[in-house]
Amino acid sequence: MTSMNHRAGLDRSQTLLFPERLEDYVTAENPVRFLDAFVGSLDLHALGFTKARCADTGRPPYDPAALLKLYLYGYLHRVRSSRMLEAECQRNVEVLWLLGKLAPDFKTIADFRKDNLKPLRAVARQFTLLCRKLELFGGELLAVDGSKFQAVNARDQNFNASKLQDLIARADARLAEYLQQLDAADATEPGNAAPTQSELAQKIAALQERKDWHEELLAQLDAEQKQISVTDPDTRKMPTAHGTIVGYNAQLAVDAKHKLIAAEDVTNDGTDFNQLADVALEAKRNLELKQTEVVADAGYYNAAEVSRCVVQGITPFIPKADTSANTAQGLYGKSQFRYDPQQDVYVCPANAILTYRFSTDELGRELRYYRARGCASCALKSRCTRNKANRTITREANEHLMEAMAARMRTQPEKFKLRKTLAEHPFGTIKRFFGYTHFLLKGLEKVRCEWSLTALAYNLKRVLNLVSLEKLMAALG
Repeated sequence: MTSMNHRAGLDRSQTLLFPERLEDYVTAENPVRFLDAFVGSLDLHALGFTKARCADTGRPPYDPAALLKLYLYGYLHRVRSSRMLEAECQRNVEVLWLLGKLAPDFKTIADFRKDNLKPLRAVARQFTLLCRKLELFGGELLAVDGSKFQAVNARDQNFNASKLQDLIARADARLAEYLQQLDAADATEPGNAAPTQSELAQKIAALQERKDWHEELLAQLDAEQKQISVTDPDTRKMPTAHGTIVGYNAQLAVDAKHKLIAAEDVTNDGTDFNQLADVALEAKRNLELKQTEVVADAGYYNAAEVSRCVVQGITPFIPKADTSANTAQGLYGKSQFRYDPQQDVYVCPANAILTYRFSTDELGRELRYYRARGCASCALKSRCTRNKANRTITREANEHLMEAMAARMRTQPEKFKLRKTLAEHPFGTIKRFFGYTHFLLKGLEKVRCEWSLTALAYNLKRVLNLVSLEKLMAALG
């Protein structure tokens, strides 16, 4: 029996009337009004949207402004798929208001994103311009970081040479078993429980077809392409803190003032080693900065990338990870050797001199080699090297930049301490609040568009919490 003290809902058979005007569907303070005004302020034709201008004849297409509003609303409210967005057009009061009760089907919604990859990324840049107008970017310090996101490609649909060779070898062994069973089936009396010749022939044909496919995939691999993904050819198997995933490496540059994203990118490179300069320089362009500073973790420690940043007026703060094989063995690593720039020599822990011998170019890096003399008679040799030859040290041509950065790290440790609170905040929000832990689209360019929309949704959420609706609307005027 229901208590009489509980609040009672309306009788479902009671007749109700919605507001007669769409304008009455949302309040004056509803943030959805900003999305409507923001899209209305854009020149969609100049940004490159298809069908921004349409012919006078034929069936009228959907206005790209309406579909853009739908996507911005969807990504902001954790709705990304075209089918779910189609459903929102039928039941969500805010979307009914935003689109004027237009109800495009999921195919139209999906095609809009597919056909407007670059224009959608340009919208994110336009919102960055609005944030700059509101002085929400500081531009003094940027934090660059990356995170791995799963792609639309199952683990068993990603192969490398070793995996393919193993699958082919196992198929050969299985085929041999089937052929033996086929020979035995010839002598088997009818009605025996063993597989029939017809059944075995079907199994052999299916296994042979799969083996041929694996051999074709193996033939496509070369020195540059060391793995291949079948569902999404652009995706790669990547290491993470919790094992490996088949996915993409998403990059962000975050401004320190309000933790807003200043630049974003996606790569299928499994490491951050070559990612620093591209993202940092994009952020510098977006914010139109002359100079700035950038912090990143040890995964970005790359002399070539640091050099690109310094040349363009970006001062990096990146710790050096000691990857020396000698250090791992408890021996003296390179950090124990002091470089003397005046004499262009290294001084070892025993105060012996390592002089310059020759230069080489390895993997695009210009390396100078320095070698000691008389290591065999040195009292510290057992703690320095286990090789019979004298100790050798290599030095990159632009290593002086890395030494200058190390000096900055020692004198300004507070800069790097900000890295985690800045760079990891957006990723935490995107993965935990929005729930965006994987990409929905296939192909690197489409995924880049999806990541731009995701970064834009994060920035929208931040700005709507930082700035009043009245001030936002005034900035659009």
